[in-house]
Amino acid sequence: MAQQVRFTNTTQSAFFATVRQRVDAHFQANSLSKHANGAMWAKTAFYLTSFVVFYALLISGQFGLGGMALLAGLLGAFSAFIGFNVCHDAIHGSFSADKRVNKVFSLLFNLIGANPYMWSITHNVVHHTYTNIPGHDEDIEVAPGLVRLSEDEPVNRVQRYQHLYAFFLYGLASLSWVLRKDYLKFFKEKIGQHDNRKHPRQEYFNLFFYKALYYVLFIVLPLVVLDITWWQFVLGFLLMHFVEGLVLGLVFQLAHVVEGTEFPVPDETGDMREAWAAHQMRTTANFSTTSPLAHFLCGGLNQQIEHHLFPKICHIHYPAISGIVKQTAHEFGLPYLENRTFFTALRSHYRVLRKLGKEAYALEKVRAYA
Repeated sequence: MAQQVRFTNTTQSAFFATVRQRVDAHFQANSLSKHANGAMWAKTAFYLTSFVVFYALLISGQFGLGGMALLAGLLGAFSAFIGFNVCHDAIHGSFSADKRVNKVFSLLFNLIGANPYMWSITHNVVHHTYTNIPGHDEDIEVAPGLVRLSEDEPVNRVQRYQHLYAFFLYGLASLSWVLRKDYLKFFKEKIGQHDNRKHPRQEYFNLFFYKALYYVLFIVLPLVVLDITWWQFVLGFLLMHFVEGLVLGLVFQLAHVVEGTEFPVPDETGDMREAWAAHQMRTTANFSTTSPLAHFLCGGLNQQIEHHLFPKICHIHYPAISGIVKQTAHEFGLPYLENRTFFTALRSHYRVLRKLGKEAYALEKVRAYA
């Protein structure tokens, strides 16, 4: 689809105006900043310190292969956690009121293998605006031709088994990000329908410089200082990225590809026939909202509804405002989708993959022979 998408339903605009006013009132009444508090800074220190310690222990070469494999897996998991808990907020500008602080923490994204500038375009601009809209939101194009996440996409024979192999593909996401995705996105003319032809000169330097730095730290240096064979290094590198990719992939998929979330398409003029905030409520879901562990690990991404409505508010505040959002949504007759636990969300995602793959293919066959 080539048309520009518009959200023109003004009759629904009262929802966002109301919920925003109530959330603002919450912060004012409690004299709270919308940015990082003490708990957020402590959390940040924990994740960054852990990452450095795991890397130092791994590069020290003082452990056997089993210990090094464990450290590689932990390094992959904590790379994802830093992305969730620190960089994600910083790139949105919600970590701090000081843009310089956000800039510094956003640069850490490079050290987990991803380019913050391209993420700000694909995620902040495209995904947050055109959530779950086929042809516009490239976040739902996980592996075109292999994973089908929209009913508008034709189904093929291979996708009959996507409920089985999709999780393996999620594990490859981080490796793809480090080695190819950022380059492809950077030089792509359009991301969805976003014009991507012009970038600041500084960003050309940043892309190649920080990628090179990542390759030195995670490929060259380990090969030089560690007493391991090349194939042992490859296995460790793949393990690290598989863990990182699986953690990243599952958390993001459980927010937008579960039962109840919609994948709406605009009409022939590009009109979505609803307001932007109402669209977010229909395409986004929460999970594990009562779990302190989920909040600590996921950086608020288990509360994607609050994040999509208020990306400029630090995720540490999402539990406090979730009740406001939920109540207001119910008042305006809008859905507030949530799964009680991570595992109920995971099962729901599995059923969606099966429905859009195996079940859709069987239905197509029935129709063909009818």
